[in-house]
Amino acid sequence: MKLAFALALLVAIPAAAQQTGTVAAPVAGQPTGDRWEKEMSAFEAADRATPFPKGGIVFVGSSTIRQWDVATYFPDLKILNRGFGGSELADAVRHVDRLVLKHEPRLVVVYAGDNDIAGGRLAEQVAVEFERFVRAVHTRLPQTRILYLAIKPSILRWIQIDRMRAANDLIRATCARDDRLGYVDFDSFMLGWDERPQPELFVADGLHLSAQGYQLWSAVLRPLLLPQSY
Repeated sequence: MKLAFALALLVAIPAAAQQTGTVAAPVAGQPTGDRWEKEMSAFEAADRATPFPKGGIVFVGSSTIRQWDVATYFPDLKILNRGFGGSELADAVRHVDRLVLKHEPRLVVVYAGDNDIAGGRLAEQVAVEFERFVRAVHTRLPQTRILYLAIKPSILRWIQIDRMRAANDLIRATCARDDRLGYVDFDSFMLGWDERPQPELFVADGLHLSAQGYQLWSAVLRPLLLPQSY
């Protein structure tokens, strides 16, 4: 069944086609070193100490995910937080087995792309990395749903909003081609009357979400995490 994203504040795009394939080779020019080995090893140690049950939900992505206290906001759901701050979509692809596949989740929630754009990536490159992530997951776990949280508008990175929205539009189009993908757009309701990001949704750095920001995101996202949503 298609993801039932029936909230007015969301944009969800189910469609008929499904994609399969293998993980593409790294894009030329990407670093080959593993700067995230410390984080991956810590995740694996946590997995050994407290195994996560299969069929749950895995949150993966950058610091917006890492700082999300999922146990507080979603105490009734089986959610594993595998965010690592400063990461890009390519990092989630590179470590998809250690972050996602080993847990065999029913749903993966992804927030990444913010750092990609800030680091100089083109919107098209970000969209390609998302497609690679999707292929990596669905090659091994063809029934797993993937929910992409659109790159947020922020005070610190407002100058880059056009490229971020361009990346979001391309990823939205990818989600439109696969019933197993969903897309959540937080853009419009994070903006105030002046069409700029609302300061109260961010901490002092103007980039990361405040408690009020997480409350908003969690309230919007909760119905989409329930099994009956799809």
